[in-house]
Amino acid sequence: MAYQLFYWPSIQGRGEYVRLALEEAGEDYEDVARGPGGVDALMAALKEGSTPSFAPPFLRVDGMTVGQTAAILMLIGERHGLAPQDTAGRLWTHQLQLTIADLVNEAHDTHHPVGSGLYYEDQQEEARRRSSDFTAARIPKFFAYFGHVLGDQDYLLGSDVTYADLSLFQTIEGLAYAFPKATARALAQHPNLDALRRRVAARPRIAAYLSSPRRIPFNEEGIFRRYPELDT
Repeated sequence: MAYQLFYWPSIQGRGEYVRLALEEAGEDYEDVARGPGGVDALMAALKEGSTPSFAPPFLRVDGMTVGQTAAILMLIGERHGLAPQDTAGRLWTHQLQLTIADLVNEAHDTHHPVGSGLYYEDQQEEARRRSSDFTAARIPKFFAYFGHVLGDQDYLLGSDVTYADLSLFQTIEGLAYAFPKATARALAQHPNLDALRRRVAARPRIAAYLSSPRRIPFNEEGIFRRYPELDT
């Protein structure tokens, strides 16, 4: 089984959620766009096949092209022990992932509240207003939800890690980069989430990945961007 991941080569973005799952599963994969001619290959792949993806990330395996982060993670999770095998457990993990995706989308829209085709500098006033609500209301609301689900368990579904835990870790990391003050306040109210963050980071394969060149640093081209004026 050979995985090909198609995502932009210079940002973590939504592709990072897939990378973390493949790393935790111990699966070899080709990060196509990071290789020679990779971006051209990615752009060509968007137009190929009978089930093309709307946008990266997408995964190719066993003759399939699978797009949308949550769908990719469902596939990886079920194949490699990062999701329960029963129907209720699979759907619950998928539901958690979709809720994480909602939070990720809201984080993105703090710096692009008007349109993704505009520069941040073209929508700074709107970004400040959007970020004020995000830091004051939305981060606390999402953290309260996930803190309630986690409770005193090691992971969201109990004692076993799932792709939802990896994704929640990545999202907290991204928020801590983009909104360090607001995220610190929210985590202080939910220390179990901070413990989950540290627990995932300490998993051997994840720790090895985080310290390797394969982990692209956060930057101001991805979903989570640090603009100090937005961190209120």
